[in-house]
Amino acid sequence: MQLVPSISVINNQTVRLTRGDYDNEKAYKDSPIDIARRFEEHGIQRIHFVDLEGAKKGTPVNYHALEMIANFTKLKINFSGGIHTDGDLSKVFEHGAESVTSATIAVYNKQLFADWLMSYGRQKVALGADVLNGYIRVGGWQKGTKIELLDHIGYFHERGLRFLKTTDISRDGAMEGPAIELYKSILKEFPNISLFASGGMRSMDDIKQLADLGVYGVVFGKAFYEGKITLQDLEQFNAVH
Repeated sequence: MQLVPSISVINNQTVRLTRGDYDNEKAYKDSPIDIARRFEEHGIQRIHFVDLEGAKKGTPVNYHALEMIANFTKLKINFSGGIHTDGDLSKVFEHGAESVTSATIAVYNKQLFADWLMSYGRQKVALGADVLNGYIRVGGWQKGTKIELLDHIGYFHERGLRFLKTTDISRDGAMEGPAIELYKSILKEFPNISLFASGGMRSMDDIKQLADLGVYGVVFGKAFYEGKITLQDLEQFNAVH
């Protein structure tokens, strides 16, 4: 199972939100590149880079931080945040992203997202399907929809989707435990999908529980930044798994 730390960025600073609330922002003193290097030194191979400004604005913003991490580490960078056009996508790749997770465009322009799966390949393009009370939210989680999660996943699964990242927004940054039942329901419906679980991690015990469940990877952030998961924990887990 892949351990994928999340680095969320506003104005080239490392920040965390709680439950996607931009008014509940906490900035950390370490820069995105400093944190990325530390992860790399302890055996992490991939990070999830979240451009929070881009997600809210609808077009990527924090190219500088992305480029710094790409140029000064060997980490594989999965980029998320505001990719709405072919131009956005190609520019993100040009600045060093190895893959992208896209959410909003998959709701507003399903055909374009399906085209990306075909043209860039399903290794490069993942679906972000983040939910609150069972319904998809978009635009940096600021806008609700009436789209049910499993229907949304199913549409793109039929069109070749392999990689999926799903967050239970009510748990994100709250450190109240992951949405185990939610992930069970996804894996039951789509047993061959590569699912990245995100939101609510409190400790390595939560991550181990998700590994036992059969998820492909775990995306985590706040538990690390608040010291509940350490670099040594990550190193030990990777050594065993």
